[in-house]
Amino acid sequence: MATELELKAVVADPAALRTRLRDAGAVRDFRGFMRDRRFDRGGELDARDEVLRLRLWLPEGAGPHRAVVAFKGPTTVNAAGYKHRDELEYDAAPGEAVLATFQALGYVITHAIDRFVEVWRLGGTTVRLEWYPRMDVLAEIEGEPDGIEATIRSLGLERRACLPDALVSFTTRYQQRTGRPACLAEAELEEHPPGWATA
Repeated sequence: MATELELKAVVADPAALRTRLRDAGAVRDFRGFMRDRRFDRGGELDARDEVLRLRLWLPEGAGPHRAVVAFKGPTTVNAAGYKHRDELEYDAAPGEAVLATFQALGYVITHAIDRFVEVWRLGGTTVRLEWYPRMDVLAEIEGEPDGIEATIRSLGLERRACLPDALVSFTTRYQQRTGRPACLAEAELEEHPPGWATA
């Protein structure tokens, strides 16, 4: 089972961070939508802090869609202060087959998370800029500890602002700061423009 190590940070100026990524020699691998659907069966996965997820990658403009199934174990924060989670991932054919299989096993969609993202590679480290329907723009930095720290320095990010927190912690802080509830699913926006309208 693979292991992911990551930190997230709120990005006040995504355009400036994009420029710093280019200046640091990062290569953009993807720009488009990333739509997650999380499944559970009677709350059994949530009770164990596990995740069963179908992720759709939908590139901006032309390009093939990609579907990825993931199972994630419980989240911990390791001794070095990184979010740590074991995960299994595999590519699946885009379409209804995965959804139908999960439903046949008794799983239902419990969470929808829609983002517009840019995925950048800087050496062996991945930086993903994430625009949500209504929430702060986030940068997720994933890789090995040395690479994560080097990336934070090269991008001029404040180290103490790069956190191992779960997404729900960022949504809570957004709501406390703005007085507005965060919105992670595009369908919940109704007539309001999404956060990625200016991405």
